[in-house]
Amino acid sequence: MDNSNQQMPAVNPDHQIDNDKLWGILAYILFLIPLFAVKNRSSFLNYHINQGIILLLVAIVGNFGVDYLPFWLSILTWFKGIWNIAILALLIIGIKNVLERKMEPLPVIGKLFTFLK
Repeated sequence: MDNSNQQMPAVNPDHQIDNDKLWGILAYILFLIPLFAVKNRSSFLNYHINQGIILLLVAIVGNFGVDYLPFWLSILTWFKGIWNIAILALLIIGIKNVLERKMEPLPVIGKLFTFLK
C-alpha cells in the first residue's frame, strides 16, 4: 500500500505560539527546563531563554556581591532588598514580553551577553 499520497496533519500555528509562550515564561523562572526539554526551539524561545540566563546571572552576582562586602561596607546590605525588587521587576517585564510575543531586551541588562542564537 502506497502511503505517499497521505498528508501529514498540519500543525496549528496557534498551538506553536501557545507552546512558545509557556516555554518562554519558564525560561525566565527555570531556564534549564526549556533549554534542554525543547528540541526544535524557535528563535523567539531561544531569545527568551537567553534573557532568562542573563537575568539569573545578574541576580546571582548582585546577591552574592553584597554578601561579600567588607564589614565596614555592610551598611549597604539594604541594597540587597532593592536589588531583589529590581530583579523581580525585570522578571515581570520579561514574562510580559513573552505574553505579548515581543523580542525586546530586558532594560539595562538585556544586551549584556548572547548565549543562544
